[in-house]
Amino acid sequence: QVQLVESGGGLVQPGGSLRLSCAASGSIFTIGVMGWYRQAPGKQRELVATVTIGVTNYADSVKGRFTISRDNAKKTVSLQMNSLKPEDTAVYYCNYRDFKSDYWGQGTQVTVSS
Repeated sequence: QVQLVESGGGLVQPGGSLRLSCAASGSIFTIGVMGWYRQAPGKQRELVATVTIGVTNYADSVKGRFTISRDNAKKTVSLQMNSLKPEDTAVYYCNYRDFKSDYWGQGTQVTVSS
């Protein structure tokens, strides 16, 4: 069983920055995919960014502003979010998946507002 715990959400002004972190407990594979998704009110959950061995993937809406990073030794994944916009407001969820498993964190709220 894998548990994912997110931290780092909050309220920030447009143009500001936040860093989200997710710590995994339990057994995970380095070849597994870790990532961040988000869900805004009234919208479907969408991919923000994912990372696996040597490969990162970003939604077009966050390219150039967000950076995902992973520490396999610590079993953590982080999301550095810069130049935040009001449309980035959402609950952000950490995800881990591999060939047999798919786990989600409880989510952390990010609100971008003046």
